[in-house]
Amino acid sequence: MDLQLVRDRLAGKRGRDYWQALDQLAEEEPFREWVRGEWPSVAEGFLDPVGRRGFLKTMGASLALAGLGACTRQPREAILPYARDPEDMIPGRPEYFATSIPLMGAGLGVLVESHMGRPTKIEGNPDHPSSLGAADAIAQAAVLDLYDPDRSQVVLRAGRIDSMSNFLGDLRQQLDVQRSKGGIGLRVLTGTVTSPTLARQLRELRAELPQMKWHQWEPVNRDAARAGALAAFGRDVATRYDLSRADVVVALDADFLAVGPARVRHARDFAARRDRDGEAGMNRLYAVEPRPTVTGAQADHRVPLRASRVPAFARALLAAVRGADAGDLAGLGPKPGWIAALARDLRRAGPRAAVLAGEGQPPEVHALVHVLHAELGSVGTTVELTDPVEPEPVDQAASVRELCDDMRAGAVEVLVMLGGNPVYDAPYDVGFEAALDRVPFRVHWGLQEDETSQRCHWHVPAAHFLEAWSDARAHDGTVGIVQPLIAPLYAGISDHEMVAALAGRPGVTGYELVRETWAAEVGDAELELWWQRALHDGVAAGTRLDPVDPGAPREPGAGQGVAPEGLELVLYPDPTVWDGRFANNGWLQECPKPITLQTWDNAALVAPATAERLGVETGDVVRLRTTERLLDVPVMVVPGVAGDVLALSLGYGRRHAGRLAEGAGVDAFQLRAADAAWVVPGVEARAGHGRRKLVTTQDHHSMEGRDLVRVQPAAAPLVAARHGADEHGSGDAHAAEGHAPGEHGAAAEAAGGHGDTSIYPPHPLDNRATGEGYAWGMVIDLNACLGCNACQVACQSENNVPVVGREEVALGREMHWIRVDRYFEEQEGETRVLNQPVPCMHCENAPCEVVCPVGATVHGPEGLNEMVYNRCVGTRYCSNNCPYKVRRFNFYRYVDDEPSVALQRNPDVTVRTRGVMEKCTYCVQRINQGRIGAKREDRELRDGEVQTACQATCPASAIHFGDLNDPGSRVSRLRERPEHYAILEELNTKPRTTYLARFTNRNPEIEAL
Repeated sequence: MDLQLVRDRLAGKRGRDYWQALDQLAEEEPFREWVRGEWPSVAEGFLDPVGRRGFLKTMGASLALAGLGACTRQPREAILPYARDPEDMIPGRPEYFATSIPLMGAGLGVLVESHMGRPTKIEGNPDHPSSLGAADAIAQAAVLDLYDPDRSQVVLRAGRIDSMSNFLGDLRQQLDVQRSKGGIGLRVLTGTVTSPTLARQLRELRAELPQMKWHQWEPVNRDAARAGALAAFGRDVATRYDLSRADVVVALDADFLAVGPARVRHARDFAARRDRDGEAGMNRLYAVEPRPTVTGAQADHRVPLRASRVPAFARALLAAVRGADAGDLAGLGPKPGWIAALARDLRRAGPRAAVLAGEGQPPEVHALVHVLHAELGSVGTTVELTDPVEPEPVDQAASVRELCDDMRAGAVEVLVMLGGNPVYDAPYDVGFEAALDRVPFRVHWGLQEDETSQRCHWHVPAAHFLEAWSDARAHDGTVGIVQPLIAPLYAGISDHEMVAALAGRPGVTGYELVRETWAAEVGDAELELWWQRALHDGVAAGTRLDPVDPGAPREPGAGQGVAPEGLELVLYPDPTVWDGRFANNGWLQECPKPITLQTWDNAALVAPATAERLGVETGDVVRLRTTERLLDVPVMVVPGVAGDVLALSLGYGRRHAGRLAEGAGVDAFQLRAADAAWVVPGVEARAGHGRRKLVTTQDHHSMEGRDLVRVQPAAAPLVAARHGADEHGSGDAHAAEGHAPGEHGAAAEAAGGHGDTSIYPPHPLDNRATGEGYAWGMVIDLNACLGCNACQVACQSENNVPVVGREEVALGREMHWIRVDRYFEEQEGETRVLNQPVPCMHCENAPCEVVCPVGATVHGPEGLNEMVYNRCVGTRYCSNNCPYKVRRFNFYRYVDDEPSVALQRNPDVTVRTRGVMEKCTYCVQRINQGRIGAKREDRELRDGEVQTACQATCPASAIHFGDLNDPGSRVSRLRERPEHYAILEELNTKPRTTYLARFTNRNPEIEAL
């Protein structure tokens, strides 16, 4: 790719312009070939000279000759009735149970939908402080792990199937020896523990065996935040943010909208303040980061900065907030005076300001954040300090190093690992794998057979959180009870039962252990009422941690000083597979990652200028060399990455994890040392080591480069920042003329303008035309959308959308019913990222309906564009005629026939087979379920009573759905707002899915620099 040509094209453009990828800007022949058709891989089929009529004749004859023998049949299943019907269970009506997902160091409260004893769908719990009714992509996909056919299913001894009784007998002999020695040779290794019950058990075990040691290790932890608090206050405290009260937010390499125990709550609170007309006013976000993130994409001002220079930036900002000359050290701010203007904005916000530091920043930055909050007076308004959520917080890197030292010294005789995969993810310089081999008795308890279980004498299968009793604290300390919805599918036991076996109580259940904990807390007399209420609500009242006052923070001493020159490798948890524990989850592997929209792989992200200097393009493999290690990694050129930075996600390159995980991506943990866990300086990158085809979905289902995203300043009058009719210009002509976004669409239609002109006849049964009955519609607020792709996984879970695999995605055949398009914009030296979810538009004048030769796609009376699967013969005319490219075709029978996976499917949604077109249905099964409930109560559906799957899970509440015939419904009110618009409205398809334009709230002082 000629990057100089790209620069020249950018320099020659006037006004605003958005592009989806660098290839689009270059307009080279491969990209032109790509956009010539929706399905490049089968272009030959579209060029077939056989006409439509002849094709249908041939197809009809083929079907007649093939007969039913050519149809795909579902596998035979034995359907057995209940011997005794469970009380209050009505077949066909789902039940919902509140529970918590232990994830990212805390519990996330969820509601789980269950069909006849089968958990099928996860939603957020509106009563839980960490979720407020929403969930992210990882939480949505957690139900699939329950039915993973590659899950650990049996007890293994040296890789061979054995029994639980033999394991318990072997363990008992080892523990008898340890009890005689006070447990001096016993070690227990866990992940981050926030369960009050598990912490109590381990403390009791340690009291019984005072010489034993309890170690904790997870690759994504709060070591830096803990050390920063110790440096600032002399004690460990956790920082709790209330972003709903923050007017100015600064993110210092902190992706707080997508990472961390409070990520969903932060997204909800932050998005609530992005409303231009809200009572509290619109907030302003500054992001300083080495790579584009979900948080950075929402920023009003974003500065790409090497991670190693963020500490210097934080010190300069603190000096400026105190009124001193920030100095604007070279390379820290994009312009002279930028940091000073930011500091003045923070001082104006005062207590209503918040600064967040990422987990990848050193303790120095976290301590400086505490000092900044004290200077601004934020503590008590946007910030609260509490005791840590973990019962026993430790420096986890030091803990795993100590364990390895003991193993090498021969001091560890029995090692029991409760979850985790340290052979794969421990820092390479602690030498965990080699040290582990020196332990005489090694036990691994886990959900999967993995790299660590391969090195152990015994592997015990774990029960999934939907199969076991437990408890977990949320980010603010609130306790949620983890209750099972199904009996263990295999021979798994919970971590509580495993520790009970260590304590000599192998017969006790997790249910009894959790109740023991809370009986001691609330008393036996009050336990039953407390228990039932906690189970019902999903939260235990009164368990939130109270704020503490650790005193005034101390400013930390300078850290390592000036960052070294040369390339810098930035490591980060993957947005989908996280630290590798979800690498065998097909939904997450195929979910496009935010910003890059990459699937089934990871790559080193580099800026265009860095790629040009290295002489590489997207897909080229470079050899990364640190002082001790080598790793071959493919690169992906992404605008917005800081110069001389390579950003690589963790969690890939698994060697033993299941059929989907093995062989996907490269193992970034091989370059991760204990003292350089997130930033590896002085990296050498050499090109010329081959190529690897990287699979992304950004260029699939292209809408031919039309202008689809609208953005404008919040302080400016509401005018059209973009307009679809202006396909070949910048869109600024409409702004200059003062046209409102809806003037050329809905407003023109109401005024009798060109909006009434159509080649399509009116639908006689359309309730929108008659004004009677329901007329369903959707409005997506681009100002709130994070581009996190939680909606995609929620839709996949709700609607039985299959996984197609890496090769099929590479051919453009992914089946997601909703996609999130990503656009870049270059303005005033900043690269901004914009996101736009695109489901089916449910057009009132639907181009797909008139071309279907068999009437498989029809217009329903409530405005839904409906698919009759039994009629569809796979001509794909509807897909070709859809300007929004939202239809998906089953090229193969992608449905997984594994019996365990089939248990997850929603029985209210048809499982589609090969040769059928499918797409978003506005979750019509949920509409019908709501309609039945309302009819039973002899009333109309209430606004908000029916929620689509994407709407229900959205952390930012960006998706709104309801009845357009109800003038008081939220979607009707949103469609009256001046920033409301429809994409490609000039085609007069009259889509029912429409959008609210995105606003930016930029600092006028910075604009004037």
